[in-house]
Amino acid sequence: MLLPRAEVVGDPVADRAGTLRALAELYRWPDPPPEGRWVRAGMLSSVDGAVTGADGLSGSLSTAVDRLVLGVLRAGADVVLVGAGTVRAERYGPVRVREELAGQRAGAGRSPAPVVAVVTRSGNLPDPGGLFAPGVGTIVVTCGSADRARLEELVGADRVILAGREEVCVRSAVRQLADRGLRRILTEGGPDLLGRAIAADAVDELCLTLSPLLVAGEARRMALGPQTRRELRIEHLLEHEGALLGRWSVRRDHPVTASLT
Repeated sequence: MLLPRAEVVGDPVADRAGTLRALAELYRWPDPPPEGRWVRAGMLSSVDGAVTGADGLSGSLSTAVDRLVLGVLRAGADVVLVGAGTVRAERYGPVRVREELAGQRAGAGRSPAPVVAVVTRSGNLPDPGGLFAPGVGTIVVTCGSADRARLEELVGADRVILAGREEVCVRSAVRQLADRGLRRILTEGGPDLLGRAIAADAVDELCLTLSPLLVAGEARRMALGPQTRRELRIEHLLEHEGALLGRWSVRRDHPVTASLT
């Protein structure tokens, strides 16, 4: 740990279980969530701002400790909110919680793993199977311009959330997820979804890993959309083998300068 104080918080190689426990404490979710919900954005970037490597995938930027942190973030979440484009590109499947962290969910009487909620404006989703297999419980968040009947046939009418008319309203989606008891919301992108969530003032916290890489190229940055300014407060900054892992909270005492609802 570099901030807020310098200390060793774990060793992923020599003491994996202890490191996971330490990370779980550092990334502990608010309980109960303020205002009934808490939205974390979990993102990964190269030092020069790319969110994907040469293969077009985020995994090529990842490090071992980044994957541990992602597992910790998912283990504490009720739902993983992700854009359909990211689902297609990264070949998402159902989320599984690491065995070392599963006991915490069970002890709290929670489901074994968070559900995935896929955001789509067009309704163009990957072919059924895996994430959309019967019984998986994946939620689809869409808007009035999509073919709602087709989506309901895919996942079930109770698993389709309508949020917005022509575009998906992230603020409405977050509210409806919280109304379903899914109050700890982890959004994993992509950049368009995160940009809209920031502009809608629907992000409470950013957990960002800076991978020690320069990749150049034409990869997108981690948030795209309406120009917005939000002030952040750093909660902690970790370092492991050159990777920096930070957690920032949004300062609610500083007004948003642009919004998209």
